[in-house]
Amino acid sequence: MLQVLFLLYLSVATAVAKDAVEVLQFDNFGYSGAYSQVSKLSDIYKDSCSCELDSNKVTFSGPNTPLNEEVSVHFRGPLILDKFASYVSDGFKLGDDNSGNWNRLSYYEASSGTSENITFLTRAGKNSSCLGLGLTYASDNGTGAAESATVLAENSLINSNDEFVIFSNISCGKSGLNNDCGVYRSDIPAYHGFYGTTKMFLFEFKMPNETKTSPEISNYNMPAIWLLNAQIPRTAQYSLNVNCSCWRSGCGEFDIFEVMNTTEYLNLYSTIHDYQGSEYIETGIAIDSYIERDLTGTMVGGVVFDSNGDATVWVSNSTSFDSTVSGSDVNQWVNKDTSAATKTLSSASLNVATTTGGSSKKGDGVAYKPSALLNLLAAILVYFI
Repeated sequence: MLQVLFLLYLSVATAVAKDAVEVLQFDNFGYSGAYSQVSKLSDIYKDSCSCELDSNKVTFSGPNTPLNEEVSVHFRGPLILDKFASYVSDGFKLGDDNSGNWNRLSYYEASSGTSENITFLTRAGKNSSCLGLGLTYASDNGTGAAESATVLAENSLINSNDEFVIFSNISCGKSGLNNDCGVYRSDIPAYHGFYGTTKMFLFEFKMPNETKTSPEISNYNMPAIWLLNAQIPRTAQYSLNVNCSCWRSGCGEFDIFEVMNTTEYLNLYSTIHDYQGSEYIETGIAIDSYIERDLTGTMVGGVVFDSNGDATVWVSNSTSFDSTVSGSDVNQWVNKDTSAATKTLSSASLNVATTTGGSSKKGDGVAYKPSALLNLLAAILVYFI
C-alpha cells in the first residue's frame, strides 16, 4: 500500500512541478453545442418555488462560444478593484500586429470616481428559498444595498466570500423567454452584460491576504475574478435547483484569476466551465500552471478573446486602459516568448443532460487542482510512515 501511494505521489508531483507564469492561454476555445434557457420562475418566495428550462435549446457554434454572448464580470474577496475596462475589436488575432484595434466600451477608475457604461450590483437583495439572494444596486463599498446605481468607492476592500458584479448600464427590456435579456427575476435591477465575440477585459486590482474574517467561512482567502453568461446572475447564481439557471446546461463560465483552495492561496488559476471536451462542468477544464498572486502590491492584467478562438489571460505592468488600444500593444502584453502556459481544447461537444447538483461550483470553495491532490497524498504518506 505504501509503495503504491509513493508511486502515485511521484507521478502527480511530476505532472504538477511547474513554475508560476505570466500568461495562460486556451487555444481553440469555442465549439458546436447547446444549452437550455430558463423559461419560467414561479412563486419564488414560496416553498413551492419552481423553475423550468425551455425544451428548445439554444444552439451555438464558432470561436469563443458560448461566451460570445453577453457576459457579466464577477469579483470575490479579499479584493480591491482599482480599474476595470471592457473592449471589443472587429478582428484582432493573437500574434498579428496588423489585425483589428480595440475600442473601449466601459471604464471604471476608483481614484477619480470615473464610471462609463458601468453598473455595480451585488447579492444583497431579497432572499428566495430556491433562487437565493437576488441582485440589487451595490452601495459604494461593493457589498451593501443601494437604492440606485452607485459608483464603487476608492480602496473598497471586499472580504472573503463577499462578491459584487459589473454589468453594462443598458437596462433590460421586459422579462420573457424571447426578449432581449430572457427570463429574469422580477425583483432585481436587470441590465445587459458585455457583448462581443472578440472582446477583452482589463483589470487593475489588489488581492491582499485575508485578515478580517474567520477561516471557517466558505471561500476563505480565495479571491477570484470571473465571467458568467449574463443570464445566470439575473436568475440564480447559486440556486440548488438546476432548472433556475442555464449554468448546468453549459451556457458558460470563464474563471480568469481564481484561488482554488486554501492550500494554494498564492496561485491564481484559469478555468473554463462548459462541455467542450469534458462532461465534468463543475470541475471544468483548467491550465495546471498558474499566475502568482501578489499579496502586497497591485496587479494589472486581463483576458482577451481573439477572433480565432484563442483566450489568453495575462499579468503585465505595461497594460494600459486607453480609449483605443492597438493590436500590437495587446500582443506585447501577452507575448508568449515570456513565461507562458497553453492548453489546446478539444473540438468535441459533450453536452451532458443532468438534473442534479447546484448551478455554480463557486458556492462551496472545494474545487481542487492537481497540486492540492499532491498535498493530500503527501499527508497520507506521512501518516503511514
